Amino acid sequence: MTETPQDSLIPYDEIVQEALRAVVGRVLGQVEASRGMLPGAHHFYITFKTTAPGVNIPPELKARFPDEMTIVLQNKFWDLSVSPDGFSVSLSFNQVPAKLVVPFSAITAFVDPAVDFGLQFQAIADDDDHDELTEAGNDGSERDAASRITPSDDGSNVVSVDFGKKK
Repeated sequence: MTETPQDSLIPYDEIVQEALRAVVGRVLGQVEASRGMLPGAHHFYITFKTTAPGVNIPPELKARFPDEMTIVLQNKFWDLSVSPDGFSVSLSFNQVPAKLVVPFSAITAFVDPAVDFGLQFQAIADDDDHDELTEAGNDGSERDAASRITPSDDGSNVVSVDFGKKK
């Protein structure tokens, strides 16, 4: 006799997502502690929901990226500040400086292409029509199509956790 699996009373998906977002916080905290100096060739693509609670970005960026945007922390960023709940950073968009405040809970992806490492998180918003990521194009990044955040079949270090129901 086979038992039917029951829904877990322990929110494993939330616990794992929170732990993985803590990885992002720890990495950004190390960069903050080194006064914004990235070690070696490391640089980060951080994708977040612009509509998530606690996100604070200039209105012109909100209009340009109404759902999701990707920022690059590489050459031209300053005033990185990390808290237990999120981070703030100043970047340049078309040579116009802007300060962004992003809670860790708003992050949907974190990638360090220098070492082929990435984390993808479950989206916070209720809608699921975010098939394509929109890149912010902040100044000072050297990006190519190969470094976009996409599911990997090549064995790279992208971690994607999905706690859907078993069939």
